[in-house]
Amino acid sequence: MRNTMAHRFTGRGTSCRQAILTLLLSALATASIGAELPGELAEGWELRKEADNIRVYTIEQEDSSFKAFKAVALLNVPLQNLMAVMINPESCVEWVHNCSESYAFGKGDFHDRYAYSVNDMPWPVTDRDYVLRIRTHGDKASGEVVMDLNATPDLRAESGNRVRVDRSDTLYRFIPEGEKTRMIWIQHTDPNGALPGWLVNSLLVDIPIKSMQSLEDVASKERYQGFELKYDASGNLVGVTQSGS
Repeated sequence: MRNTMAHRFTGRGTSCRQAILTLLLSALATASIGAELPGELAEGWELRKEADNIRVYTIEQEDSSFKAFKAVALLNVPLQNLMAVMINPESCVEWVHNCSESYAFGKGDFHDRYAYSVNDMPWPVTDRDYVLRIRTHGDKASGEVVMDLNATPDLRAESGNRVRVDRSDTLYRFIPEGEKTRMIWIQHTDPNGALPGWLVNSLLVDIPIKSMQSLEDVASKERYQGFELKYDASGNLVGVTQSGS
């Protein structure tokens, strides 16, 4: 699977479409530790689109006019390459659509850390920013790695020229399959601002497709080669390091 064609937007109408897609790409955010996402095997998932090796499903959410999505893909890169991307706090600008700024802040470690990111929004939509708590865990026996990404909007002061996104739920699950990795991405977002649910839902399926294609390409680059997963004596994942370090 490779994203061989760049997607281009032209004209005012397509600029608005791009703005909505970017707003939805909280990609690395969840509302709170207690927030609940629909289960991977929950009843009600509806297959909406297939592209390359990616299948995207949506499901209705209670108390929200916005649907959740589930995307499943077999990425043609090994797990350690993907995790090398995911632990880089600046990688948002490489694979998240319109991410213009991203960095780590505060105290944290591999298992529990914080990051700040900005999405550059086309005019007339105001740029969105995210304050994120990122939790990662995995075990050697199953080989799986799970990431929960939590929006914690009150940890940093808001900027007057950006809109703080404060409600979004995301989970990533990575399953190694030889030199490939199966990725399962579940997300529900209530984007800030006056965006109609029907319009957002009509564009929802494009988000994970664009992102997974970009993530696969980025993880194949030279700078993300030569990494390995590190486990403690109990088989718990403790980090991602360059081989030999």
